[in-house]
Amino acid sequence: MEADKLRASQPLKGVTVLDFTTLLPGPLATLMLAEAGAHVIKIERPGGEDMRRFAPFVEGRSVLFEQLNHGKEIRHLDLKDEADRADLDGLLSRADVLVEQFRPGVMERLGLGYDHLHERFPGLVYCSITGFGQTGERAHQAGHDLNYLALSGLLAQSCGSTEAPVLPPVQIADIGGGSMPAVINILLALLQRDRTGQGCHLDIAMTEAMFAFGVFAHAQYVAGQEVSEHGSGLLTGGSPRYRLYPAKDGRMIAVAALEEKFWQELCDLLEIDNDHRDDRRDPGLSARAVGSAIAKRTAEEWAPVFAKAECCACLVASFNEAMQDPAFADRGLFDRVDASDASSLGPAIVPIARVFRDR
Repeated sequence: MEADKLRASQPLKGVTVLDFTTLLPGPLATLMLAEAGAHVIKIERPGGEDMRRFAPFVEGRSVLFEQLNHGKEIRHLDLKDEADRADLDGLLSRADVLVEQFRPGVMERLGLGYDHLHERFPGLVYCSITGFGQTGERAHQAGHDLNYLALSGLLAQSCGSTEAPVLPPVQIADIGGGSMPAVINILLALLQRDRTGQGCHLDIAMTEAMFAFGVFAHAQYVAGQEVSEHGSGLLTGGSPRYRLYPAKDGRMIAVAALEEKFWQELCDLLEIDNDHRDDRRDPGLSARAVGSAIAKRTAEEWAPVFAKAECCACLVASFNEAMQDPAFADRGLFDRVDASDASSLGPAIVPIARVFRDR
């Protein structure tokens, strides 16, 4: 009974979303809308979208596909088939939001472009997610997450050396430049529609959103300074206060003691002498002192020490360790992940507040 009441009061209850997207950015965005109560209808071509063929698999099902499309209604439609187009027309007549992720021009060729649909359904919020936007010289250029990071100047700030280049461990552009901006702007568009009755076309360009992640670099640029690259910036490894240090056993310790009070606490804890504490004078010398002190103990020995201290230092946990961390589990973060039942594939973990979800 309580769950039924909660579902009925979800903020997007009654909102219908047509999802034409594939792989990660769009499906994650529409999953967040679904988690907040929207009825998401995923339109797939016959045979299904490419994510269905991505490993890992459980009982023949792609875990990624199941997690990203949990709770959505799936419709397989051939948009060149007359009967299927008639079905789609019925869906469009009751849709509030349409999300698509094709290259510019594809939806127009299918007869589903924004201008055409806006004439028929003026209240429709139409969201297009692409790498470079609907216009401009790169609009039709192919790309993936790594390309978007590279072209926006974000990757150069912490891409490692020529001998040891480093790739980001997450799809920053797909999620931070595609999924998140799509959800934010769809919600804003729905609020605007409540006031005006009119929908709009949202042009989400994943590469452009990366400049929001480069806020520190942008400040340096505006100030006329050289932007720090190759791990030389304050937050990319240039400061001894904010970097990774190997413990005695080779496991990494993450130190983020930026503020003076945290830095002094760290130095006290590590028994760093006064000559090595002034990192403005010789950052390299201070870093070597900190590194030498941390290397005297194993990560397991350091973990409880740093947990008690107020110095913003901690063990770099593996993903398995993080998933088993009681600090996260106690807050209910993994309540919908049933590790004991591999066939029970819940949704991906998304940052939708519990008060807005059905459980």
